[in-house]
Amino acid sequence: MTWTQVYSPVSGSVFGSALVAAIPVVVLLGLLAIFHMRAHRAALVGLATALAIAILVYGMPVKMALAAAADGAAFGLLPIGWIVFGAIFVYDVTVKSGDFEVLKSTIAGLASDRRIQLLLIGFSFGAFVEGAAGFGTPVAICGAMLIGLGFRPLQAAGLALLGNTAPVAFGALGTPVITLAKVTGLPEATLSAMVGRQLPFFSVLIPFWLVWAMAGRRAMREVWPACLTAGASFGITQYYVSNHFGPSLVDIAGSIVSILSLLVLLRFWQPRTIWSFEHESDEERAAEAAARPVHTQGRAFRALVPWLLLCAFVFVWGYQPSKDFLNGGAAGHENFLHGISVVNIPVPGLDKAVVRTPPVVAKPTPEPAVYTFNWLSASGTALLLTGLVSGLILGFSFGELMRILGHTLLRVRWSLLTIAAMMALGFATRYAGLDATMGLAFASTGVLFPFFSPLLGWLGVALTGSDTSSNVLFGGLQRISAERLGLSPILSCAANSSGGVMGKMIDAQSIVVAGVATGQVGNEGEILRYVFWHSIALACLVGVLVLLQAYVFPGMVPAGP
Repeated sequence: MTWTQVYSPVSGSVFGSALVAAIPVVVLLGLLAIFHMRAHRAALVGLATALAIAILVYGMPVKMALAAAADGAAFGLLPIGWIVFGAIFVYDVTVKSGDFEVLKSTIAGLASDRRIQLLLIGFSFGAFVEGAAGFGTPVAICGAMLIGLGFRPLQAAGLALLGNTAPVAFGALGTPVITLAKVTGLPEATLSAMVGRQLPFFSVLIPFWLVWAMAGRRAMREVWPACLTAGASFGITQYYVSNHFGPSLVDIAGSIVSILSLLVLLRFWQPRTIWSFEHESDEERAAEAAARPVHTQGRAFRALVPWLLLCAFVFVWGYQPSKDFLNGGAAGHENFLHGISVVNIPVPGLDKAVVRTPPVVAKPTPEPAVYTFNWLSASGTALLLTGLVSGLILGFSFGELMRILGHTLLRVRWSLLTIAAMMALGFATRYAGLDATMGLAFASTGVLFPFFSPLLGWLGVALTGSDTSSNVLFGGLQRISAERLGLSPILSCAANSSGGVMGKMIDAQSIVVAGVATGQVGNEGEILRYVFWHSIALACLVGVLVLLQAYVFPGMVPAGP
């Protein structure tokens, strides 16, 4: 049995249908931000709304709608929930051992100014973790680290989300761009180059924006050399690597250059005044500095071990040859893990039962629905192993580590339910065609399409929680729409990924990850309000840039089909 998607079920109007299709998202965000409902309850209500519209308005068969929701819930638990669990476990191990306090004082010794700490952790180090793992890992880790440094929980969550923007399109070793090339049939190198001619502008801007959001304009101006150093070093490297070597190592290279450049700057320059939070008086700051223990290099290195192991594990897990090995070997070169480490499960009643039709795709296409249970190669497994190996090195027994693991699971149980429900909502809207309806409304904007093109990517990430998923969702639509309007498909498809990064900070998955990492479970609405307008403003700026590249600076667009 198959079912064909309908994109204008309300009076044949794409705009009227788009308003109806947006209701589940409006309900979810409204319950979180306005009515302060706990995230897992808001997610369940949003899911129920999405299922009702899919079945009653779009005519999707009930069994298919429920199967889509179940597929999304499973994806929410693995790989996404697995990442959250593993990241918090690493953090809990370092807190329990006391090494997080050592790391905190070591970083504070490098830079006691909160603005510099934010640039080091929230931007530069977060970009490294995004480049190696992606999928919410940097938000979880950086949020927890900022809390440990003394940032207020709401600030830590919001700033970690805001900092995790510019690197996202090249996250997880370039997965979003690589996937975009496969979906659209456009050259991977050309798409990488185009994204690398859009995001560097925002890589320079984001450090200034971060400090301004936390401390205000005057305080931002005092540390402009640090903001410029962190952003420009990352942005220049981002441009060069993406245009000359491809998408895989853009974030890794950019973040390392950014961290080293910032550390070199701090050897020769320091802000005139040391900025701290309002609740930290000068006396308290002086007392804290006086009481701060001076650790030997060996002790400081021991505190860094879990985070060095984390970088090593997530890099190895993200490296394609390693990933192929863990998944049982590439086709024709299977190893002993083949059929064990990865189990592909076609979703009953859903796999190739939903048919997408033009203009969303070039020709009617059955939509696959295969759940991949890749327990060994999942990024969360790398994080779990990081916690276990770090714990043994730090002197814990295996039994003690199991108790910490149990405590971590207890901490994140409601967050895992929330993530599962939110991904179920996203999958239900995708297979029902609600997302395509909203995408068609954006795509019908004519001459202004270059402005709305990145906003379509922003919508995709806000709905799915992933720049990769947004590229899968709307990449084909971007190419078809651009070609019909006589615009460059390279520009519009790249804009989908570049604009999508600004939706990362407001997608439900990221907000939940930030909430659990910073102990803000139940306050997801506050986090959403903290970042929402930043997300809108930055997405619109991407739209303006793409509009200029389309009509004023077309020479910035590399040649393509």
